[in-house]
Amino acid sequence: MPIHTIIEPFKIKTVEPIRWTMRGERDELLRAAHYNLFLLRAEDVLIDLLTDSGTGAMSTRQWAAMMEGDESYAGSRSFDHFRESVQGIFGYKHVIPTHQGRAAERILFSVMCKKGDIVPNNTHFDTTRANIEFVGAEAVDLLIPEGREPACVLPFKGNMDVNALDQLIGRAGRERVPLVMLTITNNSGGGQPVSMENIRAVSGVCRRHAIPLYFDACRFAENAYFIKLREKGYEWKTPKEIAQEMFRLGDGCTMSAKKDGLANIGGFLCTNDDGLAQQEKNLLILTEGYPTYGGLAGRDLEAIAVGIEEVLDEDYLRYRIVSTGYLGKHISDQGVPIVQPPGGHAIYLDARAFLPHIPPAEFPGVALAAELYLEGGIRSVEIGTLMFGAAAQMDLVRLAIPRRVYTQSHIDYVVEVILEVWKRREQIRGLKLDYEAPFLRHFTARLSTATTSAKNS
Repeated sequence: MPIHTIIEPFKIKTVEPIRWTMRGERDELLRAAHYNLFLLRAEDVLIDLLTDSGTGAMSTRQWAAMMEGDESYAGSRSFDHFRESVQGIFGYKHVIPTHQGRAAERILFSVMCKKGDIVPNNTHFDTTRANIEFVGAEAVDLLIPEGREPACVLPFKGNMDVNALDQLIGRAGRERVPLVMLTITNNSGGGQPVSMENIRAVSGVCRRHAIPLYFDACRFAENAYFIKLREKGYEWKTPKEIAQEMFRLGDGCTMSAKKDGLANIGGFLCTNDDGLAQQEKNLLILTEGYPTYGGLAGRDLEAIAVGIEEVLDEDYLRYRIVSTGYLGKHISDQGVPIVQPPGGHAIYLDARAFLPHIPPAEFPGVALAAELYLEGGIRSVEIGTLMFGAAAQMDLVRLAIPRRVYTQSHIDYVVEVILEVWKRREQIRGLKLDYEAPFLRHFTARLSTATTSAKNS
């Protein structure tokens, strides 16, 4: 008889207690946080799905490696371990450590971009877009049309529109496009993967125009596993072999090791260009640290060196993808609208379809996220009008699942809470914005309830 129960491919050695709160208490906490879940204290959250960035649990091998951390300021052997591990997968000549992914983005775009430039991507995430715009360049999303339709089922909805890329370069001129980015998996597009065929086609356009291709590689292992599952010709290749093939098609990458590095902090910037690498290291020294530590402790470098190898383990990736899909299937089977098919690291609720009575101007994603916290103490994040403003093409609520943290029982609880909110969705009200920062406003925004959108208010 086939066995269908999902089990975690690890044993638990250390536990951290979580605190229960009552609905009335959560109502007060939500109001005090101005309906922005970023402003809640972590101890007031029961199930924290705000992000999968830096929130994972490290393995015994990672903890053991940390004890070997060499904290020398320059020439640390931990950097040697880190560089060898990164190069074994990514293959790029220069490996520059940073304290997290957004620092790698800031250095890359500060060196490569200037005012008036254009940087295409399948879909830029929030920090990527903000760092591009901060230097005066324009971030352009070129996602395939199907990727903008949450209910559309396609194996690689994260793909870039290759024809649109070619046309954009022709229209703007090669001199205005210093690089092309490709985000794998496509976080803002619902955690959807990019096919090897699409990566190869994008790389071909970049080669023809002599434009470097860089990957936002935060979830490279999950993307590699989706290719193994869904793309013909890759069934028998290992995730590591697939990842190596992906990166050979590019010229460099930014990486937040807080995602598929299985670490709590850290990232890196890679390039094959000697001249760019020197400029990037000069900026790194100014703002992050010496090039052999880049703002990280030696123990952090050791944890990443082990983590980016462990993340490619097929037992882990199978569990990761199946567990996330389990959450998506159990709520979508009851009619809850989500981005289909389920992504690798998160389930994305389609807030516009969930709350059709709330217009985008009243932030349906934020309203839905607030309601999930109120109902069951679950913290999630809006990816939509608050995060991206006028550039938002969808209003989504991301339930990002930390790696190796929650069990299947936690996921079952999340299912129950979402279905309870779904039952009384027409009573949920929209929100209005009371305060916003000039960049990345969603982190610190303050909101209050609107008065026009609830059907039964």
